[in-house]
Amino acid sequence: MSRDARWKALLELLVERGRLDVEEAAAELEVSAATIRRDFDRLAEQQMLVRTRGGAVVHGVSYELPLRYKTARNASEKQRVAQAVAALVAPGEAVGLTGGTTTTEVARALAVRADLASGTPALTVVTNALNIANELAVRPQFKIVVTGGVARAQSYELIGPLADGVLGQVTVDVAVLGVVAFDVTHGAAAHDEAEAAINRLLCERAERVVVAADSSKLGRRAFARICSAESVDTLVTDGAADPDLVRRFEDAGVRVVLA
Repeated sequence: MSRDARWKALLELLVERGRLDVEEAAAELEVSAATIRRDFDRLAEQQMLVRTRGGAVVHGVSYELPLRYKTARNASEKQRVAQAVAALVAPGEAVGLTGGTTTTEVARALAVRADLASGTPALTVVTNALNIANELAVRPQFKIVVTGGVARAQSYELIGPLADGVLGQVTVDVAVLGVVAFDVTHGAAAHDEAEAAINRLLCERAERVVVAADSSKLGRRAFARICSAESVDTLVTDGAADPDLVRRFEDAGVRVVLA
């Protein structure tokens, strides 16, 4: 296992468990304890974790794993969700994409659609995610609108008043939200309040709102609310979603698409 892959695995284990012992991590990753100690020391230097005697802990309960360190957890589910979301977009529409792993997959799914290979433009994409803009900018048939703002290292998203200013001047046909949690009672949510504020504004500028979330995000709550469930037109998730949760979303007026 390469160092980068090992670091990604360690950080994901930390996010899941909150605390990790050296010996426990060494056994999980099948490497020596000395290797794990060095990894913990290097990650602590980057402020990715807090070193403790015999192990490491995350920074706090609201800790968010930066996008660049996320592994392809639920990758196949996210790709199926992304394909289903992309199918909801018509040629020529204006699409708003927030940041996140699932919305990045949506952007990739849109990029390879045969019916979007040409047009003037074939699609207008409004995004505050630098990585999504970077991937789509090479598609000359797409018109890419990037908000201003301050880059958030964890998600590559632009946030703050400068982003507000751009979004306040545009409208989109559909806003596609990547979320960390979506619950019938508590709505769609993100870890960061500034990120949630930008996503909320994008929803307000959209004719329809689509939440793209694999089933692990459903029925959960997170710190910063984006919008209520009633504000969401469509939820696209994978087939592992709890049928009771699906029914509750549908009762709240949300169309549910199982990918």
